[in-house]
Amino acid sequence: MAEPRRRGIPRPSCLTPIGCLAIVAAAVWFIVRSVTMWISGHAIAVTAAALLAALGGAGLFRARSMPAGRTTPVDWASMSPGEFEQLVADLCWRDGCTDVRVVGGAGDLGADVLARTPTGRRIVVQCKRYAPGRRVGSPEVQRVGGTYSVVHGADLAIVVTTAEFTDAAVDYARRAGIRLVDGDELAAWAGEKVLPPWGAERMMGA
Repeated sequence: MAEPRRRGIPRPSCLTPIGCLAIVAAAVWFIVRSVTMWISGHAIAVTAAALLAALGGAGLFRARSMPAGRTTPVDWASMSPGEFEQLVADLCWRDGCTDVRVVGGAGDLGADVLARTPTGRRIVVQCKRYAPGRRVGSPEVQRVGGTYSVVHGADLAIVVTTAEFTDAAVDYARRAGIRLVDGDELAAWAGEKVLPPWGAERMMGA
């Protein structure tokens, strides 16, 4: 008589859909649990890495919008006032400023760009896109001098123009501690041939 076949306990197999699903679920649970435990133990490092990545992305975007060492002359006269203000803001970003905002427009109270320098000083920039031959006078500079600290809480005021300044404007700026950037100096700043206006120890005309 043939010996009866023994029936053993069926061995788990991933060949069945339920078995495969159970194995995959267990593996996912283990991975998620391990990652969660690691993050909880390195919270500071993870937060710092995320912050650096965000800042790096913003810096890369700004660097692409304002290439370093620009050699192509900029046609300032073809820009609208808003485009000129944005260009000046991009220069501030390029040279290390943070919290850069374009705020120019009606009722701007002497401020077109607000920013914070790499050393933490808050600056107000007034942008004057003037046609060749026209000069920025003392009244325009005095307006900035009367609002940059009291109204905007800034430590330094800068007036940037595509043209030139009158002698009276230069004299007032020297006495009031306002930095002036004329068309020639603006081109040099854009081409990284001079320090940014907040980094220079002298004022134009000093």
